[in-house]
Amino acid sequence: MRVLITGATGFAGRHLAKLCAARNAHVVGLGRRPHDGPATADLNEYVTADLTSPGGTRAAVRAAAPDAVFHLAAEASVASSWKSPEATIRTNLASTLNVLEAVRHDCPEAHVLVACSGEEYGNHDTLPLTEEHNLRPQNPYAVSKAAGDLAAGFYADAYGMHVVRLRAFNHAGPGQSDAYVVSKFARQIAAASGRAGEPVEIVTGNLHVRRDFTDVRDVVRAYWLALERADPGVYNVCSGRSTEISEILAGLARHAGVELEQTTDPALLREHEVAEIRGSHEKLTAATGWEPEIPLERTLADTVQWWRERAVAGVAG
Repeated sequence: MRVLITGATGFAGRHLAKLCAARNAHVVGLGRRPHDGPATADLNEYVTADLTSPGGTRAAVRAAAPDAVFHLAAEASVASSWKSPEATIRTNLASTLNVLEAVRHDCPEAHVLVACSGEEYGNHDTLPLTEEHNLRPQNPYAVSKAAGDLAAGFYADAYGMHVVRLRAFNHAGPGQSDAYVVSKFARQIAAASGRAGEPVEIVTGNLHVRRDFTDVRDVVRAYWLALERADPGVYNVCSGRSTEISEILAGLARHAGVELEQTTDPALLREHEVAEIRGSHEKLTAATGWEPEIPLERTLADTVQWWRERAVAGVAG
């Protein structure tokens, strides 16, 4: 099977490429930057294209001739989206529309997975969040993902394309950029963990929000199973449990064997921040048999270890 992954050199994309290669797929990566790094061995081909360009996207998809398309590429940072809301919304929606249009015209039989987000749900009085909850995005990134989500549903309905939309909640694990909370803390802790007897100083935002974390390796397994087994539609990918960020920080410190000295920076507090996000994966489990397998403690331990190895090797994040 020929598999096309947009964003193949990103965090989830690298893990997905590895999984697809293990399933004996011919994996074609598609992204806007030349690829390098650890994903090399897992990609049979790599195409550089600007996904905001309709013509460039169509040419790349046509050349790849995929049987399956995983659309993961996105501007994915909530914090960065507040700095440039228009650019985030425009880029993420345009790339999704261009991929869908390219598939519709050049490989209409291909199965498509569009990576959406649990951020789309926003604030609700009832938890856990199911696919029946209304979308109430509370930040520009969430708005961009909701727009792409709805567009993908339209292409399935209007053109009969096989499109599955997976609303992935927070995911973490080895290889994640330190722009995201688990990896940000893990990098700081790993860098300082060799200083015997000295507490590690950590500056944070709000530690009392709760999020639903799933290991990235479980997330990409859900992507594979959904594209293989699920009917067109929307599905949540989540653990079904919420964890306070303070517990994440404490767990990382425990695995690194360090003490922390934490302070809160008001500048890191976000407006319109949702107090708790927790989802239900019952629909996805019923359709595919998927359930999360990797416990949060292992995710935290593996992330700290990944940053330790980079610190020892002198590799920048």
